[in-house]
Amino acid sequence: MPDSGEREYKGSGTPGAAGGADEVENVDDSLRVYRGNWKVLLLIVLIVVAALAGLVSHASRWKKGVMVREFVIEGNSLVSGLEISGRVKGYKGRNLQELDPEELKERIKVLPYVRDAVIGKELNGIVRVRVIERTPVALAVIDGREMAVDRDGFLLPAKQEFSARVPKLLQVSGISRLKAAENGLQQLDPRDIELVLQFLDALSGSDYARMLIRELHLEAGNTSYCIAVQAPTRFIVGNDGNFKEKLKKFEIFWQKVVSKKGFGSYESVDLRFKGRIFTTESLSQEVPQALSQ
Repeated sequence: MPDSGEREYKGSGTPGAAGGADEVENVDDSLRVYRGNWKVLLLIVLIVVAALAGLVSHASRWKKGVMVREFVIEGNSLVSGLEISGRVKGYKGRNLQELDPEELKERIKVLPYVRDAVIGKELNGIVRVRVIERTPVALAVIDGREMAVDRDGFLLPAKQEFSARVPKLLQVSGISRLKAAENGLQQLDPRDIELVLQFLDALSGSDYARMLIRELHLEAGNTSYCIAVQAPTRFIVGNDGNFKEKLKKFEIFWQKVVSKKGFGSYESVDLRFKGRIFTTESLSQEVPQALSQ
């Protein structure tokens, strides 16, 4: 009976050596297959790269030949399409690739109601112009001309187009601080436009003062005042904000006093003081023509 040493020798002898030779042959076969596949893959990659390069070259030559054939105007409601087309018509028929969007944008921004424009070029020769307009928030009369005031304080020529869109714009008078701005426009002083915007915000959130007040008059010395429809009374709101509370007092005074005593009883009503209202009676009880309709 063989001893334990013989059993160990048989378990780790010649058969093991034969298995190692088979493994070496399998590795060699795998390497040959890998080298063959690598060459095939390289050939495929080279073909794809060459095809892409050809397509890019062809596309580049094709793009150079594409001309601007049409402008599509979007986002305009206050500015007519004819106004914008008049600014860009000279670019029709030009090479699309050579068209400078920034140059085109500056030509369109010359129009007063255009705040900005986004220019997009499409491969079919269409240039898409998306207009971003200025939003009128009030009206003003400057040197006898009616002007619209936008949220940035720019003065714009009044247009009939926004009368239907915003039919009850607040009239702002007493504007005295103006500066020259871009595109030949004039602009209100930042303090004045901030005051107007604060007043408009409070007015829009009021219960019914927004239906009565038609004019805001800017005045120095914290004495700006508003005027209501059919009433010549100056309702002093000042220049220091807190217009929500002041308009609430205006509504209370209108309900309890004006509705009973009628229009024209007071020259001024001062709403600036917390918890109090000071009035100055009119010298004549005759009701003059309303200053703002």
